Amino acid sequence: MKQNELEINPAGESGERIPASKGLLALSPIVFFLLLYVVVSAVIGDFYKMPISVALVAASIWAVAIYRGRPLIDRLTAFSKGAAQENIIYMIWIFILAGGFASLAKEIGAVEATVDLTLRIVPRSFIVPGLFMAACFISMAVGTSVGTVVAITPLAVAMAGDGGEVAFFVAVVLGGSFFGDNLSFISDTTIAATRSQGCEMADKFKANFRIVLPAAIVTVILYAFLGSDVDIAIPESTRSPWLVLPYIVVILTALLRMNVTIVLTLGILVSLGLGLIFGNGIFDMAGHIGSGIDSMGNLIIITLLAAGMLEVIKRCGGIKWLLQVLTAYVSGTRGGQVCIALLVSLVNICTANNTVAIITVGSLAKEIAQKFGITPQRSASLLDTCSCVVQCLIPYGAQTLLATSLGGVSPAAPFPYLYYPFILAGTVAVSILLSKKRRQ
Repeated sequence: MKQNELEINPAGESGERIPASKGLLALSPIVFFLLLYVVVSAVIGDFYKMPISVALVAASIWAVAIYRGRPLIDRLTAFSKGAAQENIIYMIWIFILAGGFASLAKEIGAVEATVDLTLRIVPRSFIVPGLFMAACFISMAVGTSVGTVVAITPLAVAMAGDGGEVAFFVAVVLGGSFFGDNLSFISDTTIAATRSQGCEMADKFKANFRIVLPAAIVTVILYAFLGSDVDIAIPESTRSPWLVLPYIVVILTALLRMNVTIVLTLGILVSLGLGLIFGNGIFDMAGHIGSGIDSMGNLIIITLLAAGMLEVIKRCGGIKWLLQVLTAYVSGTRGGQVCIALLVSLVNICTANNTVAIITVGSLAKEIAQKFGITPQRSASLLDTCSCVVQCLIPYGAQTLLATSLGGVSPAAPFPYLYYPFILAGTVAVSILLSKKRRQ
């Protein structure tokens, strides 16, 4: 087959309808992966027994095997094109810089100094809800959950110490990071949702805020109660308060809306400068950066495998079939809203990227909204909120993989403690039940 024949529209983008048998087969790699990783791990009772990379390799092999009608080399090329997308390579750059920064900052004593300073300022009983609110504020300001995870996770992990609470603290950060990702005016998901639905950002923010705020308040109250029972590490530290500077630089430059790669590079440079001032050797620090980059290897492999597998699923018609099924029996305003919520949620499960999911179903969601009297700001709010809920909950999402990699825990470990996305899903459901035609 010639190279240009690989450029034809995938099955998910053509005008033909996808039969149920073909659609189910196209989505089977996702089901295979979830059964192999989540279900097997849950049955065994240990999410460390089945490596997520092994489960993804097996699911990827299955995806290539069911992509029929083409030579093997063309199927592998399609898989590789999915893995080599611009946004995937960009994400890998972030992982590399994040790993180097996190490792270097830790080794020069920045984490210990930050924890020590934080515990002196914030009342111990308010550490957990305070951490959640800090993640909410920073993600709201910077518009990216990934940037928030990079900035706060090392601090949260240090607070958890060796008491086995790392997964809990990582979950707190993850929940807060998606609060801002969902609401921020500069978030990719906000931009994608408002543009696809044809509404103003301010209108979408108002519609969103009424759903998100109650969920955030309930989560803060919940963490206030739970935080009193959580052991918080108080390390004996003689580190200089100046060593907090790398994290301050990362947070402030992120708040100034600098690109996350520049933010992390500045964090590394500041850490190197402080390391030299406080007696660390340049080659020792280079080794720490290298170790941090090496620690991202498994995460990078997982990202590439997931992206390649999901591209094959799309080419096989899996995404289009989902759209067909969910729009076949829609009726009424509430039914239309449920359909939009399910559409973006299921596509997000398949793509593991909330922005891509919104872009994929945006035009169809707009048609559903117009047909059933759903305002543009309401449909934009549903797209953004539901995609963020799913992205926070899936163990193979970039944010979860990065946070758990920095925390040294299984990608599934934070799941039982992800209270915010579950509460947010509940407030979305209530808002749909209470909604009326042509009202937000």
